[in-house]
Amino acid sequence: MLEGKKILIGISGSIAAYKIISLVRLLVKQGVEVKVIMTSAAKDFVSPLVLSTLSKNEVLADIFAENTWANHVQLGRWADVMLIAPLSCNTLAKMANGHCDNLLLSVYLSATCPVIVAPAMDEDMWHHPSTHRNLELLKKDGVMIIQPGHGELASGLFGDGRMEEPENIITYLSNYFNKNKGRLAGKKVLVTAGPTHEAIDPVRFIGNHSSGKMGIALAKECRDRGAEVVLVLGPVALPAEYAGITVIKVTSSDEMYNACHDHFKKVDIALMAAAVADYKPEVVSEQKIKKAGDATPELKLVKTKDILKSLGAIKNDRQVLLGFALETNNERANALEKLNKKNADFIVLNSLNDGATFGSDVNKITIFTRSGAEIQFDSKSKTEVASDIVNTILDHTKTLSI
Repeated sequence: MLEGKKILIGISGSIAAYKIISLVRLLVKQGVEVKVIMTSAAKDFVSPLVLSTLSKNEVLADIFAENTWANHVQLGRWADVMLIAPLSCNTLAKMANGHCDNLLLSVYLSATCPVIVAPAMDEDMWHHPSTHRNLELLKKDGVMIIQPGHGELASGLFGDGRMEEPENIITYLSNYFNKNKGRLAGKKVLVTAGPTHEAIDPVRFIGNHSSGKMGIALAKECRDRGAEVVLVLGPVALPAEYAGITVIKVTSSDEMYNACHDHFKKVDIALMAAAVADYKPEVVSEQKIKKAGDATPELKLVKTKDILKSLGAIKNDRQVLLGFALETNNERANALEKLNKKNADFIVLNSLNDGATFGSDVNKITIFTRSGAEIQFDSKSKTEVASDIVNTILDHTKTLSI
């Protein structure tokens, strides 16, 4: 199940670090390529020599060592997944708040691969409000959490906070790769994300506050399930490079339209999550428009090209097309109208009345399907929402032959 995978294990300072010896041995036995990084505190609990012998790779710990300086960038790109186990309360707090004072944290902050953590701490620490506040921040960042178990703790007490056993971590990893591998393996997916900027002059534009987070989460979800993903990304403040995803950066609606049509005929699924401007200036000034006395310039607008509708007009019976509808009133009626007019297979409704806002890390959606289903979801992180959307497509689509 795990043969051929590349797993990067980060070990923080916790007595549970002794379990990683067994975990590394089991992973290597299954044909996994394992690399290990440690905090300085972790070396007090488990020997780097033991782990390097079992993993057959040098264990790294010092960010300033000559042979590790560039690894904080390369390791997170090399791995299929980064597993931080045990995750101490201290390292959890640093991760949640973006601290970067050791090699493990440097790798985490620069990693483009999925990240899984297995917390380990005493029961009172585990149940402290700040711990759960930090865990929620990690969840919003897309980090997956292997919940600790109940049992004997280092303090001698029995309670919650005991790091999950190596065998169960193996099962979690196997389930993760199985879930994410098979169902979209061999499929091609087109995703749009972010806003478009429609130029008024060289320094001004018409746009919106879309962050691109939802579309990027969808692209990552499809990638993690084995799909070949093309992401057409508008101008956003987020990173524009993601391992295993082909990113096409665009600015205007015309550029996004052209990029989508260049790739649409080759894909099985198209997820149109971008917030494309509805209008653009009819004429773009070649020079910056200056204030001139009391005169007020007039700006004549024309409609932009409707990307979703244009793709719906040419899609074949084997393709799946999904669009988004952000509504402020008559939400359900407007979403259903869009579903039919655009010839989409799915419409994802975001309502401002449900608290939907540009730039948020959470979203609350309702999905309408061409077959007449209406599926409502609770408010969740956008990573979880992306998983719900992909699951809904797979559950309601026979043409994908999955």
